[in-house]
Formats: sequence, C-alpha cells, structure tokens
Amino acid sequence: MSENRRYLGELLAEFFAVAIIILFGDGVAAMYSLYDPSPYKTAYWGVCIVWGLGVTVAIYATGAISGTHANPAVTLSLAMFRGFSWKKVLPYISAQVLGGFAGAAVIYSLYVPVIDHFNLAHNLTRAVDGGAAGVFFTHPGDFVTVSHAFWDELVLTAVLVFGIFAITCQYNTQAPQANSSALIIGLLVAIIGASCGYLDAWAINPARDFGPRLFCFFAGWGQSALPAPGNYFWVPIVAPLIGGPIGAAIYQFGLRPFMPRYLEQTVIVAPEGINPAEPVLVVSNPGDPAFPVVNRVS
Repeated sequence: MSENRRYLGELLAEFFAVAIIILFGDGVAAMYSLYDPSPYKTAYWGVCIVWGLGVTVAIYATGAISGTHANPAVTLSLAMFRGFSWKKVLPYISAQVLGGFAGAAVIYSLYVPVIDHFNLAHNLTRAVDGGAAGVFFTHPGDFVTVSHAFWDELVLTAVLVFGIFAITCQYNTQAPQANSSALIIGLLVAIIGASCGYLDAWAINPARDFGPRLFCFFAGWGQSALPAPGNYFWVPIVAPLIGGPIGAAIYQFGLRPFMPRYLEQTVIVAPEGINPAEPVLVVSNPGDPAFPVVNRVS
C-alpha cells in the first residue's frame, strides 16, 4: 500500500471513529432529552454506558488503521509525548471534527420530527431558546459558570488522557492485554460521565462538541450553537486541549518511569513517528533517552 493511500485510510478512520461515537452518543442523548417519560431519567448510568460503548465500538472499528485517537486532545498529547507525527496533527483533528459534523447530521435526520415536536410542546425555538440543543452539544449545568466549566473540562480531559496513557502503556504490566483495552477505555469514558457528567455534559473532546455544534449552527440553532450563551463554544475546545497534555505529562513523568519493564523494551518507530500498522496509543516517544535502541521501519 502506498504511503498516500495509507494516510488517506488513517484520516478516514478518524472521521468514522468520531462519527460512530456521535451516532451512539447523541442518539442516547436524544433518548434522554426528548422523551417524557425518558427511559434514562432514572437510569443515567445507561447514558454513560452508551457513550462509553460508542467509544469502544469506534476503537474496534478503526484502531488497526489509525489507532483511533478520535479526540484532538488525544492527538495532541500523542504528538507531544509518544512520537506521533506533528505533520499529521491538524489533518487528524480536521477529520475528527468532520466526523462529529457527519455523526450529528445522521442523528438529526433520524430525530428531526421528535426534535420539532419537543420544541413545539415546550414552546421553544432552536435559535432563540436553543431547544433540544443538548442532544448535540454541551453547555454548563445548573449552578456552573462558564469559567468553572473551563476548569471542569480541563480536569476531566486530563483524567481521560491520563487513563488512556496508563491503559495503553506497554510497560504497564497491569494494563489490559490484547484488544480488551478498547473496552476499558470505553468504561473510563462512562465512569467520567457517571461521576461528573452533570457539571457540563463532559465533552472532554473538542471534536465531539464542535463538530455537532457546527452542524447545528447551519441546521437552525444559529447563535444558540455558535457562539452559544455566554460565548461558551470555546470552552470545550480550549480546555481539553490544555487538560489532555497535562494528564499525559502526569502519567509520562509521574508513573511511567517507575514501571518495572520501562528500561527493558525496544521501541519500533516509523520515520513519520509511528508504524501505522501498530496501535498509535502504545507507541512511545522515539526521543526518550531511556531507550538504548530504536529500530526504524519503512
């Protein structure tokens, strides 16, 4: 396979990964928000599980191609600490945002009559009141200001990326083996949602929020989507991009050097930073002085 074709496959994989996550995640958000009685109002854990399993399905579907970053905060963290090519960062992020846009468009096509009925029944409009916007993108919860939501998103994304780095670390002998890491990462997303999701709907992923938000801007929500009340739209973009690398750094420098097998492994790294045939999330930084040998593959 040519390098260009392989690279195209990676971008398509990132696009479909986020689209899959939004398809399931925004779908369960619609079930939670638009129906009365909601099947999830007294079973919020079910919402969290669906979001988490959406991540798991996305990883199983695309991980062999791109490693399933499916999150700009993860892509940035991998470039900073695990040797992912900086030249691929912006294209990966663009593919992820487009995937979020496409996933939201599919959910909209499924739920548009329910959305319209919900807004009519509650005397809401899309553009003025942001009626049913919570199906697609996040906003601060009760008693949470925009500035506090920034802190929430920063911390929760740091927890997410810290967990991903720990779960996929090749030196962590207690990490899940074989392909079970996809399930554990999905459960990590669910746990974050179950413990802190009501604060601001736990975006913890700029593509997960901005892609659907951008779709909604064109689908009639207008200023309710962008810039959103209190100019909130930038919070789930900027805060995760700061929090993700912080979480990665805490693991990379706080725990990873003490893993028993840390100094015993040889890392295989491609000229562009990784071997795309290998899971991105387990590729380590080729410049790490702890590795006496670095084998490069073409």
